Amino acid sequence: MEAPGAAPQALTTASGAPAPPAPSTASSNPAPLDPTPTPVSDPWHRYDPWAPAPLIAPLQHTGAATPTHQQRRNRTRRLLLVSGLVLALVSGGVGGVVGAYLERDGVGGDVVLPQAGVESGGRAVGSVAGIAARALPSVVTLHVTGDEESGTGTGIVLDTRGHILTNNHVVQPAGSDGEISVSFSGGRTARAKVVGHDTGYDLAVVRVSGVRGLRPMPLGNSDNVRVGDPVVAIGAPFGLDNTVTAGIISAKDRPITAGGDAADGSDVSYVDALQTDAPINPGNSGGPLLDAQGRVVGINSAIRSADDGTDTGDGQAGSIGLGFAIPVNQAKRVAEELINSGKATHPVIGVTLDMDYTGDGARVATKGSDGGPAVTTGGPGAQAGLKPGDVITEVDGERVHSGDELIVRTRAHRPGDHLRLTLRRDGKDMTVSLVLGSSTGE
Repeated sequence: MEAPGAAPQALTTASGAPAPPAPSTASSNPAPLDPTPTPVSDPWHRYDPWAPAPLIAPLQHTGAATPTHQQRRNRTRRLLLVSGLVLALVSGGVGGVVGAYLERDGVGGDVVLPQAGVESGGRAVGSVAGIAARALPSVVTLHVTGDEESGTGTGIVLDTRGHILTNNHVVQPAGSDGEISVSFSGGRTARAKVVGHDTGYDLAVVRVSGVRGLRPMPLGNSDNVRVGDPVVAIGAPFGLDNTVTAGIISAKDRPITAGGDAADGSDVSYVDALQTDAPINPGNSGGPLLDAQGRVVGINSAIRSADDGTDTGDGQAGSIGLGFAIPVNQAKRVAEELINSGKATHPVIGVTLDMDYTGDGARVATKGSDGGPAVTTGGPGAQAGLKPGDVITEVDGERVHSGDELIVRTRAHRPGDHLRLTLRRDGKDMTVSLVLGSSTGE
């Protein structure tokens, strides 16, 4: 029986065909149940990964209808139209940029080469440029004028009171009546007066007054220098101020003598020098030799030239890579004495040397230069037991080959220092110890 009011339901098979009519319910014997269950529609559309793929339209986003062939053709036409419009706009923009460039630089006109832009002016602290930038404000150029000659040299600022260190041979042309003008890297100039000078060490101190903002040059320690260390030299070679060159320390403890124009040899300088291949030329004298930290380790003083310099056009010799600087430890002591007293002290052994001796070593003369004893009575040499004719061959274990070398090795010390001398007397070697005395230089 049907429930009252119930609407009849039409059933379909899985293929969609009408189902066969159901057996009549009027029969007293109901029809047997079909063992095959009737498929039930799944309203949740559960996905069975193992079910065979249905023969339906390609996958689509949920709710989207499959477009017809005509709809796909219309969509393609619209895409082509939009792409054309975009391409036209982009082409117009590029054309405007190219047109502006051609209007500015022309077509087929002058060649314009590519070039790097402006960069920061800063340089690494340890680079040559970085060292020079810090040191230049403390370097000055000296212009010296005397009655008979003039010259140019370099100096370094020692303190804010106006003291400047340079070579003695730089200021010597001024004499007692000449003039010394100091030019600073910033362009200022000032007059200077000699505070003190010493020929034996080839050092002098001058002072400027009324100059503010002086920047003292930091001093290093020449005992720390090693062969091969990089160095920078600053000076005014041939009058070209603020010239910067670079090289290395080529050697240490080079015994050199400079000067010697005076007949009595009173202008000879004895230096236990630092050797460098940094180019040094006339005008660099008195300038700084700087280490990699920008500290002064030497005062540039002398060069060795291959000839008389006639190839320079003015009779002055040029650099061949053999430059020499006074170690800053020695220069510092002398500068302090010149500032404080106007004079520098020299360490002495208290003997007269035979400078004509051609053998190896430094021989004590048989008599003094003034006709007196060759070994000063009561002097350091006499107290150590030195005698006329002794040949000194070593100082503190280092060989000396001449009288000049012995003076240089001695000048590298301070008065009061202890020395160990090896000498030969009557064919026998012996060692003596002495304490250096003191004399005042000129």
